[in-house]
Amino acid sequence: MDKPAVKLAPSILAADFARLGEQVAAAEQAGADRIHVDIMDGHFVPNISMGAPIVQSLRRVTRLPLELHLMIAYPDFFLEQFTEAGSDAFLVHWEGNNNLHRTVHRVKALGKRAGVAINPATPAVVLEEILPDVDQVLVMTVNPGFGHQPFIHTTLPKVRRVRQMIAQSKLGCDLEVDGGIDAATAPLVVAAGANVLVAGSSIFNERQGVAAAMQRLRATIAYAAGGPHWRATLCRSARRPVQSPMVL
Repeated sequence: MDKPAVKLAPSILAADFARLGEQVAAAEQAGADRIHVDIMDGHFVPNISMGAPIVQSLRRVTRLPLELHLMIAYPDFFLEQFTEAGSDAFLVHWEGNNNLHRTVHRVKALGKRAGVAINPATPAVVLEEILPDVDQVLVMTVNPGFGHQPFIHTTLPKVRRVRQMIAQSKLGCDLEVDGGIDAATAPLVVAAGANVLVAGSSIFNERQGVAAAMQRLRATIAYAAGGPHWRATLCRSARRPVQSPMVL
Protein backbone atom coordinates (compact mmCIF):
# COMPACT_ATOMS: atom_id res chain seq x y z
CA MET A 1 0.00 0.00 0.00
CA ASP A 2 1.32 3.48 -0.87
CA LYS A 3 2.06 5.81 1.98
CA PRO A 4 -0.43 8.68 2.32
CA ALA A 5 0.82 12.11 1.25
CA VAL A 6 2.35 14.14 4.06
CA LYS A 7 0.30 17.16 5.09
CA LEU A 8 1.54 20.24 6.93
CA ALA A 9 -0.53 21.92 9.64
CA PRO A 10 1.07 25.21 10.73
CA SER A 11 0.33 25.92 14.40
CA ILE A 12 -0.57 29.55 15.04
CA LEU A 13 0.54 29.29 18.68
CA ALA A 14 3.98 30.30 17.37
CA ALA A 15 2.72 33.03 15.04
CA ASP A 16 3.10 36.76 15.54
CA PHE A 17 -0.41 37.70 16.69
CA ALA A 18 0.11 41.28 15.55
CA ARG A 19 0.34 39.81 12.00
CA LEU A 20 -1.79 36.70 12.45
CA GLY A 21 -3.97 37.12 9.38
CA GLU A 22 -0.96 37.91 7.22
CA GLN A 23 0.99 34.88 8.41
CA VAL A 24 -1.94 32.49 8.01
CA ALA A 25 -2.47 33.81 4.47
CA ALA A 26 1.24 33.23 3.79
CA ALA A 27 0.96 29.65 5.06
CA GLU A 28 -2.03 29.02 2.79
CA GLN A 29 -0.20 30.52 -0.19
CA ALA A 30 2.83 28.30 0.57
CA GLY A 31 0.74 25.14 0.43
CA ALA A 32 -0.39 24.45 4.00
CA ASP A 33 -3.06 21.76 4.22
CA ARG A 34 -4.77 22.97 7.38
CA ILE A 35 -4.31 25.47 10.21
CA HIS A 36 -3.74 24.06 13.70
CA VAL A 37 -5.26 26.11 16.54
CA ASP A 38 -4.24 25.32 20.13
CA ILE A 39 -6.98 26.05 22.65
CA MET A 40 -5.77 26.07 26.30
CA ASP A 41 -7.73 26.86 29.44
CA GLY A 42 -5.11 27.02 32.20
CA HIS A 43 -6.54 23.89 33.84
CA PHE A 44 -5.85 20.94 31.55
CA VAL A 45 -2.50 22.56 30.76
CA PRO A 46 -0.71 25.35 32.70
CA ASN A 47 -1.22 27.95 30.00
CA ILE A 48 -4.01 30.05 28.46
CA SER A 49 -4.11 30.68 24.74
CA MET A 50 -7.11 31.71 22.64
CA GLY A 51 -10.84 31.29 22.25
CA ALA A 52 -13.69 31.45 19.75
CA PRO A 53 -13.11 35.09 18.65
CA ILE A 54 -9.69 34.14 17.23
CA VAL A 55 -11.23 31.20 15.36
CA GLN A 56 -13.93 33.48 13.98
CA SER A 57 -11.29 35.96 12.78
CA LEU A 58 -9.24 33.19 11.16
CA ARG A 59 -12.29 31.92 9.32
CA ARG A 60 -12.51 35.26 7.53
CA VAL A 61 -8.94 35.18 6.23
CA THR A 62 -8.43 31.58 5.10
CA ARG A 63 -10.24 28.84 3.22
CA LEU A 64 -8.08 26.15 4.83
CA PRO A 65 -9.63 23.75 7.35
CA LEU A 66 -9.30 25.03 10.91
CA GLU A 67 -8.27 22.21 13.22
CA LEU A 68 -8.81 22.90 16.92
CA HIS A 69 -6.65 21.08 19.46
CA LEU A 70 -8.69 21.31 22.66
CA MET A 71 -6.32 21.24 25.62
CA ILE A 72 -9.14 22.07 27.98
CA ALA A 73 -10.75 20.37 30.94
CA TYR A 74 -14.33 20.23 29.62
CA PRO A 75 -14.25 20.18 25.81
CA ASP A 76 -17.94 19.26 25.46
CA PHE A 77 -18.95 22.64 26.90
CA PHE A 78 -17.33 24.51 24.00
CA LEU A 79 -17.97 22.40 20.90
CA GLU A 80 -21.01 24.34 19.68
CA GLN A 81 -19.32 27.69 20.32
CA PHE A 82 -16.24 26.77 18.31
CA THR A 83 -18.37 25.21 15.57
CA GLU A 84 -20.29 28.45 15.17
CA ALA A 85 -16.98 30.32 15.04
CA GLY A 86 -15.94 28.29 12.00
CA SER A 87 -13.90 25.28 13.11
CA ASP A 88 -13.70 22.24 10.84
CA ALA A 89 -12.17 19.62 13.13
CA PHE A 90 -11.64 18.93 16.81
CA LEU A 91 -8.86 17.06 18.56
CA VAL A 92 -9.76 16.06 22.10
CA HIS A 93 -7.49 14.40 24.63
CA TRP A 94 -7.87 10.89 25.95
CA GLU A 95 -6.42 12.07 29.26
CA GLY A 96 -9.00 13.35 31.71
CA ASN A 97 -12.04 12.65 29.53
CA ASN A 98 -14.59 10.60 31.46
CA ASN A 99 -16.58 9.70 28.35
CA LEU A 100 -14.41 9.99 25.27
CA HIS A 101 -16.89 8.09 23.09
CA ARG A 102 -19.60 10.62 23.85
CA THR A 103 -17.31 13.57 23.11
CA VAL A 104 -16.16 12.09 19.79
CA HIS A 105 -19.71 11.43 18.68
CA ARG A 106 -20.85 14.91 19.70
CA VAL A 107 -18.18 16.26 17.38
CA LYS A 108 -19.39 14.00 14.58
CA ALA A 109 -23.01 15.02 15.20
CA LEU A 110 -21.92 18.60 14.56
CA GLY A 111 -20.62 17.49 11.17
CA LYS A 112 -16.95 17.97 12.06
CA ARG A 113 -13.88 15.76 11.85
CA ALA A 114 -13.11 14.11 15.18
CA GLY A 115 -9.68 13.20 16.47
CA VAL A 116 -8.15 11.93 19.69
CA ALA A 117 -4.84 13.15 21.10
CA ILE A 118 -2.55 11.29 23.49
CA ASN A 119 0.30 12.69 25.58
CA PRO A 120 3.90 11.41 25.49
CA ALA A 121 3.46 9.21 28.58
CA THR A 122 0.13 7.73 27.41
CA PRO A 123 0.46 4.31 25.73
CA ALA A 124 -0.96 3.65 22.28
CA VAL A 125 -3.13 0.81 23.61
CA VAL A 126 -5.69 3.30 25.00
CA LEU A 127 -6.77 3.98 21.41
CA GLU A 128 -7.95 0.45 20.67
CA GLU A 129 -11.64 0.97 21.43
CA ILE A 130 -12.01 4.50 20.07
CA LEU A 131 -9.93 4.13 16.90
CA PRO A 132 -12.82 2.98 14.65
CA ASP A 133 -14.76 6.13 15.59
CA VAL A 134 -12.17 8.81 14.78
CA ASP A 135 -10.92 10.53 11.66
CA GLN A 136 -7.44 11.10 13.04
CA VAL A 137 -5.10 10.40 15.92
CA LEU A 138 -2.70 12.97 17.30
CA VAL A 139 0.43 11.71 19.05
CA MET A 140 2.00 14.47 21.12
CA THR A 141 5.76 14.51 20.72
CA VAL A 142 6.13 17.11 23.48
CA ASN A 143 4.11 17.62 26.63
CA PRO A 144 1.12 19.86 25.81
CA GLY A 145 0.81 23.44 26.99
CA PHE A 146 3.71 25.37 25.50
CA GLY A 147 5.43 25.98 22.19
CA HIS A 148 9.18 25.96 21.46
CA GLN A 149 9.74 22.60 23.21
CA PRO A 150 12.32 20.03 22.10
CA PHE A 151 11.10 16.88 20.38
CA ILE A 152 10.81 13.80 22.64
CA HIS A 153 12.52 11.05 20.64
CA THR A 154 11.10 8.26 22.78
CA THR A 155 7.67 8.94 21.23
CA LEU A 156 8.80 7.55 17.86
CA PRO A 157 8.10 3.89 18.71
CA LYS A 158 4.58 4.92 19.75
CA VAL A 159 4.03 6.65 16.40
CA ARG A 160 5.01 3.39 14.71
CA ARG A 161 2.63 1.41 16.94
CA VAL A 162 -0.29 3.70 16.18
CA ARG A 163 0.43 3.43 12.44
CA GLN A 164 0.39 -0.36 12.78
CA MET A 165 -2.93 -0.20 14.65
CA ILE A 166 -4.45 1.92 11.89
CA ALA A 167 -3.11 -0.39 9.17
CA GLN A 168 -4.27 -3.56 10.93
CA SER A 169 -7.76 -2.10 11.38
CA LYS A 170 -7.81 -1.07 7.70
CA LEU A 171 -8.88 2.41 8.73
CA GLY A 172 -8.27 5.54 6.69
CA CYS A 173 -7.69 7.94 9.56
CA ASP A 174 -4.79 10.37 9.64
CA LEU A 175 -1.86 9.99 12.02
CA GLU A 176 -0.74 13.40 13.20
CA VAL A 177 2.22 14.45 15.35
CA ASP A 178 2.63 17.69 17.27
CA GLY A 179 5.68 19.10 19.06
CA GLY A 180 9.25 19.90 18.14
CA ILE A 181 8.69 19.28 14.43
CA ASP A 182 11.40 20.85 12.28
CA ALA A 183 13.69 19.97 9.39
CA ALA A 184 15.59 17.47 11.57
CA THR A 185 12.63 15.66 13.16
CA ALA A 186 10.09 15.76 10.32
CA PRO A 187 11.75 12.91 8.37
CA LEU A 188 11.85 10.81 11.56
CA VAL A 189 8.11 11.03 12.25
CA VAL A 190 7.23 10.49 8.59
CA ALA A 191 9.42 7.37 8.55
CA ALA A 192 7.57 6.20 11.68
CA GLY A 193 4.22 6.54 9.91
CA ALA A 194 2.90 10.06 10.54
CA ASN A 195 1.16 11.72 7.61
CA VAL A 196 0.15 15.03 9.21
CA LEU A 197 2.81 17.24 10.79
CA VAL A 198 1.96 20.12 13.11
CA ALA A 199 4.75 22.69 13.12
CA GLY A 200 4.81 26.06 14.84
CA SER A 201 8.19 27.58 15.61
CA SER A 202 9.89 26.02 12.59
CA ILE A 203 7.36 27.73 10.30
CA PHE A 204 6.44 31.03 11.90
CA ASN A 205 9.82 31.85 13.47
CA GLU A 206 11.87 31.31 10.32
CA ARG A 207 13.80 34.49 9.44
CA GLN A 208 13.35 33.92 5.73
CA GLY A 209 9.58 33.74 6.10
CA VAL A 210 6.75 31.23 6.18
CA ALA A 211 7.11 30.04 2.57
CA ALA A 212 10.83 29.33 2.97
CA ALA A 213 10.19 27.47 6.22
CA MET A 214 7.54 25.23 4.68
CA GLN A 215 9.72 24.60 1.65
CA ARG A 216 12.54 23.53 3.99
CA LEU A 217 10.28 21.06 5.79
CA ARG A 218 8.96 19.55 2.57
CA ALA A 219 12.48 19.31 1.19
CA THR A 220 13.83 17.33 4.12
CA ILE A 221 10.81 15.01 4.08
CA ALA A 222 11.08 14.39 0.34
CA TYR A 223 14.85 13.98 0.37
CA ALA A 224 14.77 11.55 3.31
CA ALA A 225 12.12 9.51 1.50
CA GLY A 226 14.34 9.38 -1.58
CA GLY A 227 11.39 9.98 -3.87
CA PRO A 228 12.16 10.76 -7.52
CA HIS A 229 9.72 13.63 -7.68
CA TRP A 230 11.00 15.73 -4.78
CA ARG A 231 11.75 18.77 -7.01
CA ALA A 232 8.19 18.92 -8.34
CA THR A 233 6.81 18.60 -4.81
CA LEU A 234 8.91 21.51 -3.62
CA CYS A 235 8.02 23.72 -6.54
CA ARG A 236 4.31 23.12 -5.95
CA SER A 237 4.55 23.81 -2.21
CA ALA A 238 6.77 26.89 -2.43
CA ARG A 239 5.49 28.02 -5.87
CA ARG A 240 9.01 28.87 -6.96
CA PRO A 241 11.99 26.84 -8.22
CA VAL A 242 14.58 25.45 -5.83
CA GLN A 243 18.14 24.22 -6.18
CA SER A 244 18.90 21.14 -4.12
CA PRO A 245 17.84 19.85 -0.71
CA MET A 246 21.50 19.40 0.14
CA VAL A 247 22.02 23.15 0.45
CA LEU A 248 19.20 23.74 2.96
